[in-house]
Amino acid sequence: MRQLLRTIVKRPLNLLGLDLVRYNPRYSLGEYAYVASLDIKTVIDVGAHTGEFARMIKTILPEAKIFSFEPLQAEFQSLQEQMQNGAGFMAFNCAVGDRNETVEIHRSSYAQSSSLLPIAQLHKEAFPVSAGHTAETVEVKRLDDVLRDFELKREILIKIDVQGYEDKVIAGAVETIDKAKAIIIEVSFRELYQGQPLFEMIFEMLSGKGFKYMGNLYQLLSPIDGAPLQADALFVRG
Repeated sequence: MRQLLRTIVKRPLNLLGLDLVRYNPRYSLGEYAYVASLDIKTVIDVGAHTGEFARMIKTILPEAKIFSFEPLQAEFQSLQEQMQNGAGFMAFNCAVGDRNETVEIHRSSYAQSSSLLPIAQLHKEAFPVSAGHTAETVEVKRLDDVLRDFELKREILIKIDVQGYEDKVIAGAVETIDKAKAIIIEVSFRELYQGQPLFEMIFEMLSGKGFKYMGNLYQLLSPIDGAPLQADALFVRG
């Protein structure tokens, strides 16, 4: 019934080349106004889930080519369905890291919290809905290896949302990052996944590659005490 209602409501918009999607404050267009001014031609979307970021960024960068990466099978299929009519879009069903391998991912009961790292106790306490998990086998690939044979038109934006695996993504994307103009990366201020890098380490890694920290586009607060837990940090080549 819900799907039928969505179809009825969306059909007139679709005929006009528009779409209706669920509002997500994390991807508010206003927060991305500066990103829109960077003349981005290529977007690399690491940790795409079902395409929330890809759909948003396409509205402000309609001519950009998007390369999306999502390891979870069900979410990857939804991503392809959501973006099937989008020009300049390509999706890869794999995780991204510092080596090419096959591993088991910790699939969270809240899919967006799934990670190649075990979930930490603080995460379970703050967000109990994410605590349950099952194992799913996924491919992990180095970003440099996957994209080496593709034409990446400048300027390039890389978005990284990988639940604690950020340092591994960076380590496997040296060539790609060297070409990038900007990076939007989810950073944590407290350990939500076991062994993950915190903000200070990511800041040092990207600063060492010539990027300047420009602030946060979104910030997640703890429902327990209001402390900042995560943010989508923007880094731009200085």
